[in-house]
Amino acid sequence: QLQASGGGLVQAGGSLRLSCAASGSFLSGHTMGWFRQAPGKEREFVAAIRWSGGVTYYADSVKGRFTISRDNAKNTVYLLMDSLKPEDTAVYYCAADPKGRVAPLTDSEMAYDYWGQGTLVTVSS
Repeated sequence: QLQASGGGLVQAGGSLRLSCAASGSFLSGHTMGWFRQAPGKEREFVAAIRWSGGVTYYADSVKGRFTISRDNAKNTVYLLMDSLKPEDTAVYYCAADPKGRVAPLTDSEMAYDYWGQGTLVTVSS
């Protein structure tokens, strides 16, 4: 199971850190991803990290502003979001791919077998 947390209301230019804790299994060998879905839009890829080696991937829209990381001891993946913009407003979902796929497959929802419940991020202008 994946439990996402850390969403909230923040002003434009601010920061938030999302967490995704995995219970019941170790994430070694997985690729962990963050996706988001804004109102009226389709869910889109945000960032991903391969648990082994820590290679990261980012959507162009967040590159340079968001940082994905993981904590082996806590079995948790994080998404640090800086310089937030109103267009970053969305429900953010974490997901796990047990096959540990690499880009460009990491961009696709189809690569992920397990999903968290989502956490809402609202960025005010």
